[in-house]
Amino acid sequence: MSQSLESLLGQAAQLRRAGRTAEALAAYERLLAAHPDLPDSWYNLALLQRKAGRPEAALASYDQALRRGVSDPEEVRLNRAVILSDDLRREVEAEAELTAALALNPRYVPALLNLGNLHEDRGRRAEAVAAYEAIVALDPADPDALARLGGLATPSGSDDPLIGRLRGAIGRHGPARDAALGFALGRMLDAAGAYDEAFAAYAAANAASRASGTARYDRAAMEAQVDALIAAFPKPWTGPPVAGTRPPPVFVCGMFRSGSTLAEQVLASHARVTAGGELDLIPAMTRGPLAPWPASLKATTPATLDTLAAGCLATLSAIFPAADVLTDKRPDNLMHIGLIKRLFPDAKIVNSVRDPLDNALSVYFLHLDHGMAYALDLMDIGHYQRQQQRMMAHWKSLYPNDILHFDYDAFVADPRAPLERLLAFLGLDWDDNCLAFHKLDNAVKTASVWQVREPLYQRASGRARHYQHQLAPLKAWLEESGS
Repeated sequence: MSQSLESLLGQAAQLRRAGRTAEALAAYERLLAAHPDLPDSWYNLALLQRKAGRPEAALASYDQALRRGVSDPEEVRLNRAVILSDDLRREVEAEAELTAALALNPRYVPALLNLGNLHEDRGRRAEAVAAYEAIVALDPADPDALARLGGLATPSGSDDPLIGRLRGAIGRHGPARDAALGFALGRMLDAAGAYDEAFAAYAAANAASRASGTARYDRAAMEAQVDALIAAFPKPWTGPPVAGTRPPPVFVCGMFRSGSTLAEQVLASHARVTAGGELDLIPAMTRGPLAPWPASLKATTPATLDTLAAGCLATLSAIFPAADVLTDKRPDNLMHIGLIKRLFPDAKIVNSVRDPLDNALSVYFLHLDHGMAYALDLMDIGHYQRQQQRMMAHWKSLYPNDILHFDYDAFVADPRAPLERLLAFLGLDWDDNCLAFHKLDNAVKTASVWQVREPLYQRASGRARHYQHQLAPLKAWLEESGS
């Protein structure tokens, strides 16, 4: 190996390990321009390109790694599948990559897990179960596959064998996996009607999830964040729309688990609407070029905001070139409506709302990322709900005609009138297909993936009645605080 090659390799690796992404990218590009037959370096370049938000370039670099004989090619196929599915929404191609990975190594569990998850996104329950069962066939005690199966199975009763297997697996794999197993156990017990046992399982799962990390919900910080946003946007923005390659998306937001996925699926069943799913474009601005948000707003020029808006529209056009009306369903965009309306003055906002006790219970019963630390405690969930309501009341006071509340409970009880209001708000004609949203053949990457695959049902509305005793403290607090 020449000194020049050694030097280039060392420099690129050092920059990558230091987290200096842009410099590491440039170093690997220089290295590979001079020495292209380095499959591991193509692999590292692909990792950096995805991290830098260049998914197409990452796919090309992974392809170079494969062509040049990278070791463990099934891992490269898996990484390509993740990019195709999560970044580019090309699920058919993602499935082909996972199939190729398993052809190389039929026992490659990460590919089986991702294949099962992809089948779930696409509403293919039997195929997802088959993927997870293939893992269990390799290792009957695999906690990830057992938890996934527990999230899909219909229990025969509280003595279902899978319930016993989930119970037996808890306590053997550390708190993170105990949490996943516990949430699956709670779901099966709830479905079996064993409500007290289900709540106990969910409480233990949330405790395990808390023990697996350091995230804690800071009530004072949340209140301060809402205060800062209200102060940053004291009045409505009335500037002209930004010129772009397409109209802005319809922003669907709301408290997590309040019906935003249902709202998007209903809209996506319309002939003119395409579901964008949970896009990270707006939150990424507040973490990146607009950080620290919202303090940066005072020093941010109108030209910078216009550039960000135009770039966002160009990205959407590249990912969804055929979309007429596009939705962006991010529940947490509720906190960013001021920014959305500054970037896109003509944007329409659909805010999903739901009975607060049902909503809180649904959040507590779901295994969520620690970025949503409030979800680990019922009283924290209630506090977060109140702050979201305070935030939305402010946005609604600024933009009363551009924000529509989509009431989940009213919709499932009698859908026609709420649907008529929703379509009229967006300037869309009536489409009967919107009431057959469960037949839509698209990928749904949220926790509501299976609920929106079913015809309209009311069993989740009023679900809190099964847990009146456990919810009594939260109910009292919400009533006292004026919810």
